[in-house]
Amino acid sequence: MNKWILFVATILTLCSSVVRADDFDDAVEAYKKGNYVQDIELFRPLAAKGDVDAQYNLGMMYDYGKGVTQDYKEAVKWYLLAAEQGSASAQYNLGVMYDNGEGVIQDYVRAHMWFNLVTSKGSKKGRENREKATKIMTPAQR
Repeated sequence: MNKWILFVATILTLCSSVVRADDFDDAVEAYKKGNYVQDIELFRPLAAKGDVDAQYNLGMMYDYGKGVTQDYKEAVKWYLLAAEQGSASAQYNLGVMYDNGEGVIQDYVRAHMWFNLVTSKGSKKGRENREKATKIMTPAQR
């Protein structure tokens, strides 16, 4: 019985990976064609299931108003989900959002934190923005 459950779980995992790849590839193609509404419809279920790339891309779509009304708070929501899974791009974008006060209350300490995190991953832009935030922060914030 345990082998049967393991077998079924393995098959379901493999099938979901194939579906994810197909849906993700379809979403990328829709984006390339400028069909942002379809892109959102394809990314949303993947993102809701925890797909880090779909979460990051939804953040971008909301950040720039592609296929949806521009909504910085919604962008921050999706960036945060992707950032928590280790997406350096989402972490960098969160730093920018906190630095600019877009979708969140402007907070140089949090911006610095996100920029510092991506700097540790080798991001030159992250390092540059971290240094800018450091200059703006008060001594107590540093």
